[in-house]
Amino acid sequence: MELRGKTALVTGGAKRVGRAIALRLAQAGCDVAIHYRSSADEAAATVAECSRLGVAAGAFAADLADPAAPSRLVEEVLARFGRLDILINNASAFERMTLDDFSLDRWNETLQTNLTAPLQLAHAARGPLKAARGRIINLCDAAVARHWPDHLAYIVSKGALDTLTRTLARAFAPEVNVCGVAPGVAEWPEDYDAATRERFTRRIPLGRAGSAADIAAAVHYLLAEGDYVTGVILPIDGGRGLI
Repeated sequence: MELRGKTALVTGGAKRVGRAIALRLAQAGCDVAIHYRSSADEAAATVAECSRLGVAAGAFAADLADPAAPSRLVEEVLARFGRLDILINNASAFERMTLDDFSLDRWNETLQTNLTAPLQLAHAARGPLKAARGRIINLCDAAVARHWPDHLAYIVSKGALDTLTRTLARAFAPEVNVCGVAPGVAEWPEDYDAATRERFTRRIPLGRAGSAADIAAAVHYLLAEGDYVTGVILPIDGGRGLI
C-alpha cells in the first residue's frame, strides 16, 4: 500500500507506542488522526510534530470505555479528513486485577476498551476501509501466552483480540487486510522499577528491551509491504516467545 496521501486513525496516538506509530506514518506521508482519552496536551504535541512533517493531522478526544464513543469517533474523523484508509487499534487499558480483587465493572470496562471498541471501530469504518482497500492493525500482546493471573481482564481481552484479528481478516477479505502486532517489552509500565525491568530483560533472547520505534517499524512494514499478508499476529518480542 502506498501510504502517501492516505489517512490513518491511531487510537491512543498521543504518547508512547501510539505516538511512535503516528509519527512513523506521518514520515511516510500519511495524514493522521490522533485519538486520545485524557492526554490532550500530549495529543496536541503529537499533532504538531506530524504537521511539521508536511501532512494533515488532528486530535480527537473519546473515551473508548463508552460504548457510544467508537462510532462517533469514526464520524468525526471522516468529517475532518473525508476518508479513512487505515485503522490502528492501539489504545488499551492495562490494569492489575487478580481473582481475589475481581470487579465486574472494571472487567467490563477493560474488555470494552481493549476488545469491543476495536470491533466497533472496524464496523463503523467498514465502508470507507473497503472502498480504499485499506488496512486494520490491532495492537495485541505477546504476553497472552503467559496467561498473567494478576492482570485477568487485560490478558483475557488481549487473547480475545488475537481471535478477533483473525476473524476480521476473514470477514473483511478480500478488500481489507487485517493483522496484529504483538509487542513484548516495548514501553515499560510506569510502575516497573529497575529491578523488575532487569528481570524481564534477562528473559529476552536478544538481550534487550524493545522500543516504541520497533513496534512502529513493524506496523509500517505491514501497511506498506504487506499486500499479501492478512490474519497474521506478528510478535515483536526479541525472541521471548521461544522460551
